[in-house]
Amino acid sequence: MEIDTCRLTGVDLSGTRLTRAMVTNTVIERSNLSNLRAMNSSLIRVAVTTNRMTGVAWTNGRLRDVIFRDCRLDLTRFRSTTAANVLFEGCNLKQADFQDADLRGATFEDCDLTGAQFSGAKMDGARLLDCVLVGVNGVTSMAGAGVAGRDMVALAYSLAGALGITVLDEE
Repeated sequence: MEIDTCRLTGVDLSGTRLTRAMVTNTVIERSNLSNLRAMNSSLIRVAVTTNRMTGVAWTNGRLRDVIFRDCRLDLTRFRSTTAANVLFEGCNLKQADFQDADLRGATFEDCDLTGAQFSGAKMDGARLLDCVLVGVNGVTSMAGAGVAGRDMVALAYSLAGALGITVLDEE
């Protein structure tokens, strides 16, 4: 499937299965993409805004020049996906799975990443700004990423756990 230079508004693609799909120069807004499964597929120059995308699996894919804004992306999987110049802004990414993803060109801004998985991800140069980082997994893969100082307190507990440090409560 190829989609080029379209505006998709209010569409229901929930449960759709795609292989080697290519979506370019497109806006997808106020739509339901829940449980969509895409293998070896690409989004290039795409704006994805205010969509329900719970449980999306975008595996072994490519994202380039993509904006995800105000989307519900909880329980999504972007395993082994390359994200070049990608912005996640104001998104619910609770328990999202970025295992083995190349996130070197990604920015997460004002996102809830509670319980997200980053094991094996490449994150050198990725930016996390004003994000909820409670219970993030795979924090040792975040080497080279930029994290806002105000977000470090929550991330410190995950870092301590990954390093085998026990945090003691003061008595």
